[in-house]
Parts: sequence; structure tokens; C-alpha cells
Amino acid sequence: MGRISFSCLFPASWHFSLSSQVLPRLLIPSLRQLLLISFVIFLIGLVYLVLVAEKGHTSWIKRDSHFHRHLARVTDVDATDTSNPNLNYGLVVDCGSSGSRVFVYCWPRHNGDPHELLDIRQMRDQHRKPVVMKIKPGISELAKTPEKASDYIYPLLSFAAQNIPKNKHQETPLYILCTAGMRILPESQQEALLEDLRTDIPVHFNFLFSDSHVEVISGKQEGVYAWIGINFVLGRFNHVHNSKDSADGEAVVEVHVPGSDQQEALMRKRTAGVLDMGGVSTQIAYEVPKTVSFASSQQEEVAKNLLAEFNLGCDAHRTEHVYRVYVSTFLGFGGNAARQRYEDSLISNTAARNKLLGQHIGETPESPLLDPCLPTDLQDEIGLTQKLYLRGTGDFDQCRQILQPFLNRTNETQTSLSGIYQPAIDYSNSQFYGFSEFYYCTEDVLRMGGDYNASKYGQAAKGYCATQWKTLKERFDSGLYASHADLHRLKYQCFKSAWMHEVLHSGFSFPTNYKNLKTALLVYDKEVQWTLGAILYRTRFLPLRDIQWESLKGAHSHWRHSFSFVNNHYLFLACFFIVMLSIMLYLLRLRRIHRRAAQRCTPSSVPWLEAGLGSPTLPINL
Repeated sequence: MGRISFSCLFPASWHFSLSSQVLPRLLIPSLRQLLLISFVIFLIGLVYLVLVAEKGHTSWIKRDSHFHRHLARVTDVDATDTSNPNLNYGLVVDCGSSGSRVFVYCWPRHNGDPHELLDIRQMRDQHRKPVVMKIKPGISELAKTPEKASDYIYPLLSFAAQNIPKNKHQETPLYILCTAGMRILPESQQEALLEDLRTDIPVHFNFLFSDSHVEVISGKQEGVYAWIGINFVLGRFNHVHNSKDSADGEAVVEVHVPGSDQQEALMRKRTAGVLDMGGVSTQIAYEVPKTVSFASSQQEEVAKNLLAEFNLGCDAHRTEHVYRVYVSTFLGFGGNAARQRYEDSLISNTAARNKLLGQHIGETPESPLLDPCLPTDLQDEIGLTQKLYLRGTGDFDQCRQILQPFLNRTNETQTSLSGIYQPAIDYSNSQFYGFSEFYYCTEDVLRMGGDYNASKYGQAAKGYCATQWKTLKERFDSGLYASHADLHRLKYQCFKSAWMHEVLHSGFSFPTNYKNLKTALLVYDKEVQWTLGAILYRTRFLPLRDIQWESLKGAHSHWRHSFSFVNNHYLFLACFFIVMLSIMLYLLRLRRIHRRAAQRCTPSSVPWLEAGLGSPTLPINL
């Protein structure tokens, strides 16, 4: 009864025994042992907090932040809360050739992370409509009366001022950027208009405005801004820092940062290229991730005017947001301009041939010129002074061959339309979005907008061209085509389908098996204007103000902020420590009880207890 023994059949050293007097000492540790145990438990909890809780929540917070920023842009349809004091505003006036529009943007206070850009989005009124206003005509119409420029722009700025809280006006940047309509004016007339704006606007409005905030931008700048705006909405500037962080499965690209001394290439999200074909011009813009080489010194000079290198980040010393973008605009290569060039060629060539051969083809409706770029049996009349009558034969492949000389291709390497320099595209790891005519050609009639497939597109276009014009009109009257498709679209769909195909594959040299072109009218159901890219670029240094403000915060507030994110793990650790403290208090209580019991027992009473004798008689004094 006085000893407890433990034994094992294996090593002899495993045999030991504990007496009943030693056993309570082990079960009820001393105060020093309790302190040691508590310290060890504390260290374990601290290691768990640092290595598990903080790391896990930091990565979760980062992913969650990027997800919600991305989701906010996709579903940004709520009215802007103008009562929010942490909301900032910005204005961009787009002075185009046919009219001017003011766009109001807003963004929350920057979070202080220099790796992230401002979360700019379009302001929406109480009816959830974008805060935009347009006036006509274009500002270039005031070339002879430049003193009226500020009066012309006044309604736009007054409209914007009514939507932005008055206490925010003095910190709201205003940019007035003029495009194609102003570019064609003489420089003296441009400067007169701009000077009137610089002088009068600060008198009537309290916006953050300086002389450099109003200018005529080049086609290259406009293309870069459009590229920035689209990629910003797509979330391509929220870079992953390594491939493991790419949880959303987006492709990455290896980038050699322009002007950087770093030896290793930077891995970041792959940006999207932009193809845009309007009525007059065609434009292409895409990132050139690696250093390019030139075939000649002349080509290098041309490339300098086509390659734009810029830093979108707020810190000029950081390279993660440095981009090298190729932008080229081709006047006369838009859908309508190309058709006009084609018709002018038909008129001049037919007149020369008739004169040479003594014929009268195309001079009357009874003897029309056969045009493979018009739907079968469609009769058309072109020319103003010299009429030429056409009848369509609807031959898509023949139309493509006829249009190839209008691309003005040369035999030089690394060139595209009109022999203009074009750096190599990594077609295996690239993505492009096609807007305007690229979308209309695929969707309005052929109903194939979205992911582009050259083979299916060619078959559909060939079928459309070969269809009788009478049948096409019946389908149109039955509402089988897009709601905004009209008879003009039906007449020239065959031509424009062939033109788009040749510009893409023969001009820009995209392979016919290219799978990463998406034709679109909107991005995430929103029209993306180049003005979004403009304000993102021009306000890129504003986050420095917020970053500096964040750096002045005390360590206590930083800890409190961090605590709010990891409260689940702190709660678990708090419960764990409470349980351990309860156990230790219980052991301490047992220890005190054991001590009191030991103090009551004298040495002479021990044999009496062990012998099991009766209690000795104790004298009692009354």
C-alpha cells in the first residue's frame, strides 16, 4: 500500500517506483514549476500567434482586399455617398471634335500601401447614373473667338460643382484635355483657346487647377490612357508577387522593367492589349514586356515615337508599376474611311479601264460593275460628280484579296499597316480586347461577339456575303439582327467583315488560330473611357500624401488596427490562457490544502496512523 510501482518488459531502466510521499509533490508542483510551465505555455502561444495567425490572416486580408476591390469595380452601380469625408473627387473634361464631356470620378482614401494604386471609380448620382454631362459642338469651333472658351466650358464645370461637396472643391483636381478636333487647328489658335481657360476658370471655380492641367494631348497619349483604363477595370494592375499568390488563375508575364538595374525579371499579371477600329482610324496598344531590338537606326527613331514608358505607381523608385506600351494610330484605316478609299479606287480604275477598252461598265444600272464586297444582288450607287453603279456578288474570299493592297504592307520586318514599326507580340501568352468595329463586325449581324474564332468568323462572313440581299432584308425586318443594326450596316457588313479580317491577320499579323481575342462593347457592362486612364495616371502621386499620413500613426493604433483583423485567433488564445490559468489556480489550491494537512500531522502521529490504532486520549481542560 505504501508504494506504487511501474515496470516494462523492455529496458531495465524503464522500471521505477514512486512512494506515496513523493507522489503528491509531482502532482502538486511548486510555485517555481508553475511559473516555468506558464512561461513555456506563453512562448508556445506567442509562436503560434506570430507564425500561424498573423501569416494566415495577412494573406487572407490581402486576397480579400484585392477581391473586394475587383468586385467593387465590376458591380459599381451604387450611388456615391457624398457624406463620406474620406472620399476624394476628380474631374476630367474630354474636349473632342464633335463635343465636350465632363466625367466626375471619386476614390476612397488610399490605404497607405505603396504597392497599390488609387481605387478610382466613376461617380454616380442618387439615381445610380454616372455623373456625366455633354455639350455640343466641339471647342475647336471657337477657333476664331477664343475669348468664349471659358463661357463654353462653364456649364460643364457648374454641373460638376453641384455634384461634388463644396468643402471638397479646393482639393478636387480638374483636367481639361483636348483631342482630335483641337489637334488639327494651328498652334496659335490652340494656345489662344487654352490661355482663355487658364485665365478665367480659377476666377469662377475653386477646383485644384493649374496651367498644366489644360492641354491638347496627342493620339499616343490618348491611346495610352485608353490602355490604362481598360486594364485598370480588368484588375490587371493588382499584381501578384509570385505564382503561388495567383489564386484566381490569371496568367502572368515576365517583364524586363525599362530603365531598371535589376538583373532578375519581374513576374506580374499579364495586361490586355487593345484593338480599336472606328470610322476613320484604327488603333492598337499593348504592353511590350521585354527589351526590343531594331532592324535599323531609322526604325529605332520611329519606335521612340510609338513606345511609351511610364510609372503608374506613386513612388518613382519602385518598378512594379513601370510599363512599356506600344501605341499606334492609323488614319484612313477605319471602317468607313477604308470603304471610301476602296470606292474611290473603283471609280478611278473603272473610268481608266473603260476609256482604254472603250467600254461603259458601271455607267448605268443596266451594266453595273460587279463588286465582291457587297451582298449578292445588292445594287448600289457611289460617287458624287462621277456616278458608278455596282451590283454585289458576295464573294468574301475575293473581297479579302482585293483589299490587301489597301493595307499598304511592306516587306520590312517588324512592321504592320503602312510599314509602321510594330514590336513582336508573344501570341502564346497575350490577350487582346477588340472594341468598336471589331465588335460591331462580329456581333451586330453575325451575332458572334465575345471570344473570337477566325475559322468560325470566316465561315459566317462568307455565308452572309453569299446570301441574297432580298433575304437579308427580310431577316432584318423580322428583327433577327442587333437592335442598333441599320440598313447601312447590312449593306457594308460584307466589306467591313473582310476589312476587319485583313487588318487583324494580314496587317497586325495575328495568326488565324489565335484564341485570346475578345470583341466587346463594354468591360464588365460599363463603357470604359480613356478619361479614366487619364485621371489614374495624372493623380498617381496623390497616394504619397496618404502614405505619409499613415506613417505618422503610432504603433498603438497600428496594433489596434491589426487586432481587429485577427480577432478570431486572439479570442482562441484568450480562451486557451483562461483555461490554463484555471488549471494552475486549481493546482495551487490543492497545494495549499496539502500543506495545511501536512502541518497538522506531527511525527509521533505517523506510526499511529500507519498502525491503524485508535485515536489517543487527549486531555481536555474545561
